[in-house]
Amino acid sequence: MRAGVIGVGHLGQHHARIYSELQDIESVGIYDSDKNRAHEIAEKNGCQVYDNLDELLLNSDLLSIASPTKSHYEYSKYCVEHGKHVLVEKPICSTLDDARKIVDLVEKSGVKFQVGHIERFNPAIMALSSILLRPIFIEANRLAPFTPRGSDVPVVYDIMIHDIDIILSLVQSKVKEINAVGVPILTNDIDIANAKIEFENGALANITSSRISLKRERKIRFFQKDMYISLDYQEKKVRVVRKNPQVDEIMKDVMAGKRDANIFELFITEELPVIEKEPLKAEIESFVNSIKTNTRPIVNAQDGYEALRVAQKIIENIEQNRKSLDLM
Repeated sequence: MRAGVIGVGHLGQHHARIYSELQDIESVGIYDSDKNRAHEIAEKNGCQVYDNLDELLLNSDLLSIASPTKSHYEYSKYCVEHGKHVLVEKPICSTLDDARKIVDLVEKSGVKFQVGHIERFNPAIMALSSILLRPIFIEANRLAPFTPRGSDVPVVYDIMIHDIDIILSLVQSKVKEINAVGVPILTNDIDIANAKIEFENGALANITSSRISLKRERKIRFFQKDMYISLDYQEKKVRVVRKNPQVDEIMKDVMAGKRDANIFELFITEELPVIEKEPLKAEIESFVNSIKTNTRPIVNAQDGYEALRVAQKIIENIEQNRKSLDLM
């Protein structure tokens, strides 16, 4: 198969690098409005630069779209209409209407379409496959220092959407209610936000995202019957705390005053084995494999649409609350 990359900025350059390393990929083409940048990345990775999009599509079977979010719709639409498989960076589009159009177009075309919600391929998240997850409460914190990249959209679309996608994939229930707050600090868009989400199955999620933090943190915690799971995206660690099967007998003695309560006796703690792998490489390999095997991409167009839909509802709720609090 022949791969193409549209946009070789911060993320696109790595798409080009990884495609050039894969045995299933015969050639890699690049298209970018910045010709100097395109030639620089092409030289590093042995790629071919194309001066226009039509030439790139003519020489590609599958494409990564790593351009600015506002261009995702037009590029995705053009590629799908030309029968090309697409991996588009998150969010799927800049508007929900455009995302819906892409979902409908993909369903009619039959091409494989994957959205780059890369945390699905974080080794720590992948390690959760050994656990039967039925969370009733989820707490996610994603904090980062300010950088200009991504600051043209609210932090909900830039950062929080990662946790929205993860939570939707794990809870597997429709959203019932959202209550969110957020404020702009350094930009004209929301820079820090918190969203409380209630699902129809009773599960609750509390998500905080900031791009103006003094530290970098990416953690998520799951609470469910007899179990607590703490996951660190950065450190790629997963800790599982389970109730000791002997806890009832221990508690009888504790309540009778025969022994002191010892937290290390009440619970059993274990670290899940995590297989280290570059998330973006795992994501791209999964995309290529879905094409080869004609199977559903891990994060398809509908998944990307749902994550964007919830993100938009959070933004709308933030704006409503800001108006009611006279913070506009």
